[in-house]
Amino acid sequence: MPKYRFMWFLSILFLMLGCKESPANTIISQPKPIQEDTVTIDTIPLVTSRYVDSIDYHRYLNYVANGDTSGLWPVIPQPLPLKGALLPFKRIVAYYGNLYSKGMGILGEIPPAALWERLNKEVEAWEKADTLTPVIPAIHYIAVVAQNSPQKDNKWRLRMPDHQIDSAIAIANMHDAIVFLDIQVGLSTVEQEIPRLEKYLKQPNIHLGIDPEFSMKDGSAPGKKIGTFDAKDIDFCSAYLAELVQKYDLPPKILVVHRFTKGMLTNYKKIELRPEVQIVIDMDGFGRPELKYSTHKRFVRPEPVQFTGFKLFYKNDVKQYPHHLLTAEELMKLSPRPVYIQFQ
Repeated sequence: MPKYRFMWFLSILFLMLGCKESPANTIISQPKPIQEDTVTIDTIPLVTSRYVDSIDYHRYLNYVANGDTSGLWPVIPQPLPLKGALLPFKRIVAYYGNLYSKGMGILGEIPPAALWERLNKEVEAWEKADTLTPVIPAIHYIAVVAQNSPQKDNKWRLRMPDHQIDSAIAIANMHDAIVFLDIQVGLSTVEQEIPRLEKYLKQPNIHLGIDPEFSMKDGSAPGKKIGTFDAKDIDFCSAYLAELVQKYDLPPKILVVHRFTKGMLTNYKKIELRPEVQIVIDMDGFGRPELKYSTHKRFVRPEPVQFTGFKLFYKNDVKQYPHHLLTAEELMKLSPRPVYIQFQ
């Protein structure tokens, strides 16, 4: 082979395989190997990454950390997500509830047209407050609802029929929104409930939420006390979603975990992060602003997993005086900044 041709090959390999290094203070650990795509240049196979750009990802992670000085944020090390990952490149603004109930959130309170009129205004507010982060609307539907009676199988939960889940998806499709299916297991388990939703979760625009508040591992009735999930529960959900991503060649899934007490999530340091799944710990407490800030500071910020969310209650947040519904501008001051906003 002529010398100039050999040097050309070397230069192409150098460029394709990566000649940039991340800053020392933002190194992300190498993810577990997965099958890579390859292309061929003049009979030489070259690897093209299936992951997001490392430099870009670091930049957004630091932006979301918002000047955190505790050393907790951004979460480092963590695996690079697969291409198509929504977070932290975009922010999600979701409406939450159940179509059978006006008391579980705005999703069940008003008809779809009125719902979208309000949700679009919330999206616009976040786009104005953070011009650097595009906003994606979402419908967050409670697909398994904890009950105050044992039901026939003594699991204290009610699975929503497919036609109701389909209706929630249809509402999302009205404005190209993504969907979250939320699970309140009662006396059941994530292992029993989540696989039943595979036909939905294998769709690229449908993600998962789980609510420890109604996971009653001690056999108590839901609503009598606050429940809990352990890292093992989170890992089951994450592994299940990762398998779907690999099996059906999907973009990464998002897993939202609600939290407003310390006991709702145990052994957080043991939660495994994966390239196929992005985990959001959603601050789920209600009340006046000072109380919500305190909950975020005590239970979400000091126990980092990957990303954070923040829940706003149109009714319960404004019951106590002095009160007001926190604005996008106010929440942008948090460290870390939430990448997922939920309205109930």
